[in-house]
Amino acid sequence: MISILTGDIINSRERAPQQWIPILKKVFKKYGSEPNQWEIFRGDSFQIEIPVEQALEAVFLIKATIKQCKPLDVRIAIGIGKKTYTSKKITESNGNAFERSGECFENLKKQNIAIKSPWKKFDITINLMLRLALLTLNDWKPAYSSIVKTALENPKKTQEQLAQLLGKTQSTVSEGLKRSGYEEMSQLISYYINYIKTI
Repeated sequence: MISILTGDIINSRERAPQQWIPILKKVFKKYGSEPNQWEIFRGDSFQIEIPVEQALEAVFLIKATIKQCKPLDVRIAIGIGKKTYTSKKITESNGNAFERSGECFENLKKQNIAIKSPWKKFDITINLMLRLALLTLNDWKPAYSSIVKTALENPKKTQEQLAQLLGKTQSTVSEGLKRSGYEEMSQLISYYINYIKTI
């Protein structure tokens, strides 16, 4: 089982590519190499293979990274399944994980993050949870996005340590995490991981 993330950048023409492509690539490189595990294509679209358990956290990390560049945002579909054909380029590989990701992406309308897996009941539940979470996540300001990104990348660090990394006060970091819904987002990630582990 793998997960395939298919996505694109919302409002990509509002910012120069050099303002967001390098920071996006830096995130992608954590999960593998280009082009066999990830690719950016058509200017503002991307596809990346992520271990299933890490998929949702990766999506939120990508969102936090991109939303540092106002007014950009992302649309991302997570497809969970198998990879039955491996090419040198991720965009030429195949399997039902790719098919689900593509179908899910085509159906993204009002909701800009969604999941399509082999488990229909799970999809209904997790997509409803995501829809509710996005009421907060879609409103992240660049400053909150930066705090969320740093917290996701350094899960074992205290707020004091995060503040040092960001050059901010601990109270600013605490307020940023609270307003961005970080704790609730973390609980959603945990729910997702625990469900995947039981399958």
